Amino acid sequence: MKRTEFPRVSPESVGIASESIEWLVDQLEMADYTEPHGLMVMRHGKVCAEGWWSPYAPGLRHGLQSHTKTYAATAVGIACTEGLLSLDEKVIDIFPDKAPENPSENLKKLRVRDVLCMGCGMESMPADSVNWIRDFLAVPVVHEPGTRFMYNSTGSTLLGAIVRRKTGEGLIDFLTPRLFDKIGIDARNLRSIRMEDGMEMGGGGFYATTEDNLRLMKLYADGGVWDGERILSEDYVRQATSSQNDSSTEAAVNPPALDNFVGYGFQIWMCRPEGVYRADGAMGQFTIVIPSKDMIIAVNETATGSTGGLGPQLVLNLMWEFLDKVVSDGPLPENGKALAHLRQRMASLSIPHPQFAPYSPFRRRICGKTYKVRSGEFILDNGRFPFSNIVENQVESFSFDFSDGCLMAVGIGGHEYRLEVGVDGRRRLNRLQLGESPVTQLCLSGAWTADNIFEVRVRWIETCFEKALRFAFDGNSAAVTADTILGGFAPPKPKDKPDALAYQIR
Repeated sequence: MKRTEFPRVSPESVGIASESIEWLVDQLEMADYTEPHGLMVMRHGKVCAEGWWSPYAPGLRHGLQSHTKTYAATAVGIACTEGLLSLDEKVIDIFPDKAPENPSENLKKLRVRDVLCMGCGMESMPADSVNWIRDFLAVPVVHEPGTRFMYNSTGSTLLGAIVRRKTGEGLIDFLTPRLFDKIGIDARNLRSIRMEDGMEMGGGGFYATTEDNLRLMKLYADGGVWDGERILSEDYVRQATSSQNDSSTEAAVNPPALDNFVGYGFQIWMCRPEGVYRADGAMGQFTIVIPSKDMIIAVNETATGSTGGLGPQLVLNLMWEFLDKVVSDGPLPENGKALAHLRQRMASLSIPHPQFAPYSPFRRRICGKTYKVRSGEFILDNGRFPFSNIVENQVESFSFDFSDGCLMAVGIGGHEYRLEVGVDGRRRLNRLQLGESPVTQLCLSGAWTADNIFEVRVRWIETCFEKALRFAFDGNSAAVTADTILGGFAPPKPKDKPDALAYQIR
């Protein structure tokens, strides 16, 4: 892999005041609609600000959700640039063995470019299955392809399958020598959810770093050329980053999302500021390209909060306010005091610390005791999302040892895993491989919320998710209640009944 590090410079040297960067960080931290995880600001090809909110970190993979779509589209673009594929090729010609026996006229018209711009003409998507390509092509193509916008994540995954059919390689294998190795993305650090047939989930399954995303979109910002080498054709980049489909119908689907109504390129959204475009994943995984200011902003976060689905749009609104503060094309006078304050702050960012409540008379009573789950469901992760065809991971037994801090042992699939739980107001990082899950890193913290209730927060730091596990002990039994929390928002509410019941066995 050839990787050239980007120059790191002061904001002022590229025409941005350090105070403006601090303003943006202030807004992100004070907002009740997002929990920021990582932020990078690039101008004139130089990184002028970057920071990650601990325990999130610069080299840590983060779930991209639909930001993955832009990676899948890039694979198609490279295949087209290399002459392996044509945008006007018919999908059923690529998959004749997967097509219905009597394909409709509209299905016969469906081209690769229609799939790229969310113009498949369908009104629904099939469920995941081993035969998902056949199931996708069996969905009625109600509208003439290319004439109607419908957000179609299965279609995005089909883009990777098209590349695989043409080349024999999946997305990561195809992109590694042609893209990742050239623009400085370490493919060994990438992970992906896979479909039932082993295909990477190009509609939303990638895990990559904040800088990986910035590097990808810098390729588009530079017209498809990296270090003098053309990777994407100029024509493909032009089409990908300009409106190829009218997305105004999204107003009826997600009314608050104003920046979803102004057009869609090739797995890239157009934005309200003229000429601005973005790769976009659920809960605010944004990489925004601003050609008029020669800027790129990459952010990972959990944008939702008390405002529901409005959170990501509110973050974009902040970005547009921030752009209004960037008024100079040339350098500004250096401001040593403001720069020092900004750099110190960006180096010490952190999400809020967990609750500190390490003591209870029940600690001694349960210490070292093993409980077996007798009924209900107790899992450590968040179920089928963000995972896919992952083996079952039901917890069969558990125990706590408070002799030195807190150690939680869980039995899963006949194996015992020992996990360190922070009870000192901090989180402890653990690694846990469950089946083929691409997510392996979890931070655990624990606190006694009542004399007999020990709550463990399980934050899967490669995702937007945290799980709250409440263990209510009563004699020789324990009731386990689990709630999934997005980015620390919405504390769990009491449930009528626990998710699982366990009994002490030794």
